[in-house]
Amino acid sequence: MPITSCLTNTFKEELLQGHHSFNASGDTPAGSAFKIALYTSSATLDTTTTAYTATNEVASGGGYTTAGEDLTNTGVAKSTVTSYTDFSDVSWTSASFTARGCLIYNSSTITGLTTNATVCAIDFGGDKTVSSGTFTIQFPTNDSSDAIIRITS
Repeated sequence: MPITSCLTNTFKEELLQGHHSFNASGDTPAGSAFKIALYTSSATLDTTTTAYTATNEVASGGGYTTAGEDLTNTGVAKSTVTSYTDFSDVSWTSASFTARGCLIYNSSTITGLTTNATVCAIDFGGDKTVSSGTFTIQFPTNDSSDAIIRITS
C-alpha cells in the first residue's frame, strides 16, 4: 500500500529535539504552523517521508490548492500515561476531486527543522471522491484514546 498511516521518523526525532510545538498558543518554538495536504493513490507516504512535496498531491483546481490547508491545533493534554494532541476538522468547499490520503506537515521556518517537515501520513483506506460538494477531514476526539497524535508508555 503506497500510503501508510504513521508518525514519520523525522517527526519523532525533531519532536525530541524540540522543533515542533503543539501548544494552541503557539509558544516555543514560536509559530509552529501545521498544514494538511491531500494525495492521490499514486503517492508513497510512510515513515520515511521527511518533507512535504507536491509529487502525486491532488492537483490545484476543483476547490483544492496544492500545499493544502492550515490546521488549527486543539492543544496538548495528558492522562495518567498518555500525552496527546489533535486538530480541528478541515474542509474544502465547492470541491471536485479524489484523494487517497493526506500528509500533515509543519510549514514553520524554525532553525534545525526540516523545511516543510512531516508529522504524519494518513491513509483513508480507499479513494474518497467529492463532486461539487464539501470534502471534510474529521479528526478524532482530542483525548488519550482517540487523538491523532498520542505518546504513551
